Amino acid sequence: MSRSAHPAGPRHADVLPEGHYSAPPADLNALDPKVWAETVTRDADGVVTVGGIPVTRLAEEIGTPAYVLDEADFRARARAWRTAFGTGADVFYAGKAFLSRAVVRWLHEEGLNVDVCSGGELATALSAGMPAERIAFHGNNKSVDEITRAVEAGVGHIVLDSFQEIVRVAHIAQGLGRRQKVLIRITVGVEAHTHEFIATAHEDQKFGIPLAGGQAAEAVRRALQLDGLELVGIHSHIGSQIFDMSGFEVAAHRVVGLLKDIRDEHGVELPEIDLGGGLGIAYTSDDDPREPHEIAKALTEIVTRECEAARLRTPRISVEPGRAIVGPTAFTLYEVGTIKPLDGLRTYVSVDGGMSDNIRTALYDAEYSVALVSRTSDAEPMLARVVGKHCESGDIVVRDAFLPADLAPGDLVAVPATGAYCRSMASNYNHVLRPPVVAVRDGEARVIVRRETEEDLLRLDVG
Repeated sequence: MSRSAHPAGPRHADVLPEGHYSAPPADLNALDPKVWAETVTRDADGVVTVGGIPVTRLAEEIGTPAYVLDEADFRARARAWRTAFGTGADVFYAGKAFLSRAVVRWLHEEGLNVDVCSGGELATALSAGMPAERIAFHGNNKSVDEITRAVEAGVGHIVLDSFQEIVRVAHIAQGLGRRQKVLIRITVGVEAHTHEFIATAHEDQKFGIPLAGGQAAEAVRRALQLDGLELVGIHSHIGSQIFDMSGFEVAAHRVVGLLKDIRDEHGVELPEIDLGGGLGIAYTSDDDPREPHEIAKALTEIVTRECEAARLRTPRISVEPGRAIVGPTAFTLYEVGTIKPLDGLRTYVSVDGGMSDNIRTALYDAEYSVALVSRTSDAEPMLARVVGKHCESGDIVVRDAFLPADLAPGDLVAVPATGAYCRSMASNYNHVLRPPVVAVRDGEARVIVRRETEEDLLRLDVG
């Protein structure tokens, strides 16, 4: 798959026809390190281990389904992003990918900031000890209560997303006797090679203020006039799960053009530029993601070149990796239930989870890998579709995969690269309980988000 292709269903790159699948891998027992977390391997008995713990033990002690997160891998990826950008830039972890208090503590310890986009995410970050000045608050429709809480807490940045929000944040900040640092989020007219639902920089969508037609320039004028605001920069985010850097180059060119216009009109050089996140990860062996140092080098060179051409001081760069940090660090562990062969088509393998713990396949046609992890097998490969237990024909976890033909009920299978957006977007459809998140490290496992219980569901149902 090329860098411009999107494993969640590309819109513009060449797309394989429905039902297309590649040849089975040479070894069904192999675990591609590009797709699996850093400490994942097989032991002498063929059982997959993570952080030194066999998945069979995790299943026995914690149950399935479960999200299993490699803490050492998470920390290593966070450090890699921090190191790649150095002290001259800021790295904000995008909390929407997956947020918990344990994750916030890891981020704090590894020197990353965090961006949030709801009152709940803000509360989680603050309760885990993230300093408020290292939090950025996003969102296209922040409530008065959310803005008030953010300003009162002293968050480092609020990202303004509309003309109404410019006035709203200024009014709240002034009423609290504060001058709130803000960025203005603009849409630069770059349509990234990604799925329609996660492309965010073309004009016809809900985020940001369009650069076209002078709207972004007018937003800057209004923000600079309001006493409650300190405008420090411009924010741009072109989409998610992107492999092609060309979109960032176009976006940076247009953002720097706006900075030049601001200087020429107002005599102000804004000190910050946030290029968002959205860099892709490997969901399958065909994906070819870039390393953090490659991304840092490319983005820094793009911004520096554009600023030199515009005769601007190079602003401080911020980036917002979320998926790129947490996505590869986790897998979802399932137990196989019913197995239904359909002659001439494929075999349907049902697991004890489904779209309630991973909606991305149904929502985006996302592609995933899957492996038998409780043992090895020398059986012939069979074309399989891994499906869930919900009352929806679209309840698919892995659309097309090869699994051993001797797969049986009770076997454990795992789907890698589920650290981002799976738990965050999980639901209670069919009143299924959301799985726990289990962090593993150095032979120890601890639940950082517990499994829901029926009591949890009934507690909310007031009758």
